[in-house]
Amino acid sequence: MPPTTDTPLLLSTLRSALPDEALLTDPAALAAHSRDSAPFSACGTPAVVAVPRTAEQVAHVMRTSYALGVPVVPQGARTGLAGAANAVDGCIVLSTAAMDRILSVDPANRLVRCEPGVTTRRLADAVAEHGLTYPPDPASWERCTIGGNIATGAGGICCVKYGVTADYVLGLDLVLPDGRRLRTGRDTVKGVAGYDLTRLVVGSEGTLAVVVGATLALRPARPPALSLLAQFPSLKAAGEAVAAITAAGHTPSALELLDRATTEAVVDLGRHRLLRTGSAATLIVESDSADPSADLTSMELLCKEAGADHITAAATAEEAREIIEARRLVSPALAAYMASRGRGLTAFIEDVAVPRSALAELVGQIERIAEHNRLQIFTLGHAGDGNLHPTVVFDESDPDESARARSAYDDIMEAGLALGGTTTGEHGVGTLKRDWLERELGPVSMELQRGLKRLFDPRNLLNPGKVVTA
Repeated sequence: MPPTTDTPLLLSTLRSALPDEALLTDPAALAAHSRDSAPFSACGTPAVVAVPRTAEQVAHVMRTSYALGVPVVPQGARTGLAGAANAVDGCIVLSTAAMDRILSVDPANRLVRCEPGVTTRRLADAVAEHGLTYPPDPASWERCTIGGNIATGAGGICCVKYGVTADYVLGLDLVLPDGRRLRTGRDTVKGVAGYDLTRLVVGSEGTLAVVVGATLALRPARPPALSLLAQFPSLKAAGEAVAAITAAGHTPSALELLDRATTEAVVDLGRHRLLRTGSAATLIVESDSADPSADLTSMELLCKEAGADHITAAATAEEAREIIEARRLVSPALAAYMASRGRGLTAFIEDVAVPRSALAELVGQIERIAEHNRLQIFTLGHAGDGNLHPTVVFDESDPDESARARSAYDDIMEAGLALGGTTTGEHGVGTLKRDWLERELGPVSMELQRGLKRLFDPRNLLNPGKVVTA
């Protein structure tokens, strides 16, 4: 703990406006809130975990931090995969998990107002009762929070058609590092008054301000969808199918890819009758267009022309759900694979995006990286927008294997950049990718970003050491 943190003074000041139950100091609670879900990322021990219930309580925490010079690390559900929510020694961890109210649903204006601790699944269910939908659907949507989604700029399976979190954030209620309140954005469909501070905060990973409320855009409920499953003898063929679907003007609501290893893992799980073994790649395509059957027929033909050797197209909603289930079975399939190895293995879910035309090349390079580092890497992802999630499986207790896993991670980052891509499509930078950020953006961009950080947070107290160093 840094010598500037006077813990008794910090706690007494916080207690002047926060109830005792909102301040956690038990060692087990401090340990539980010390990090998010990212590997290879250092974390510290917080002095206290503050769990406010109101925006004014958040403002009090920030005023206290500013006055005493104590860092603050915002947290949501800690499902992040880049180390952005990792504690630093002696900090206040500011958990917004208890700020979980859906304040209003406005069908006439297709808006919802909510607090940051609302989970994505709960928000989606609430607006569905009004015949509306909130499209962003991260894989962890049952646990992850709206505040965390905003912080990382989260995406999801359907973002190929419907966009990512940033496309739905119309306005934010914020608390700045010195405790001042700020409202950004608007409730109107259009609005270009001033700089777009809302989009600046989305994806800033809790380094500029603390989100205490959000106004989100909604869409009409999605129509029923149909889907198809296509398996290919080569990665090149699968890549050509993705390119053909896009070039033909189709807008599938999901276009997912499983590489050979991931396909085999789902087959080995034994819970999906449609997948066949021996394929180099599998595409899962969903359409919720006005005429999904005709859409699928056209995309099925494109897959055949690209070389697919096994295709199953859904004719009913039940068959469509069965096909999509192949994608949802990836997580249990990887868990079963790791359990079958009889030792404690870690699954490191990576996040890299390239132009769609480079998708097959990147998957092939990842397979070669796995072979070179003598590791099992399962690659899946959102083929429709070129965003892949290579999952590196390794034994964290084995120093040599851990070193090879870290080497594979660096190799994947380098391969993505070399193909004209980005080191993160939706997970964020945090601490894990901070060293790669300047390589991707360059010194001029980094200078401007550091300037923005200093403008919002001149004392560098809000989530220090994440994304950019001050």
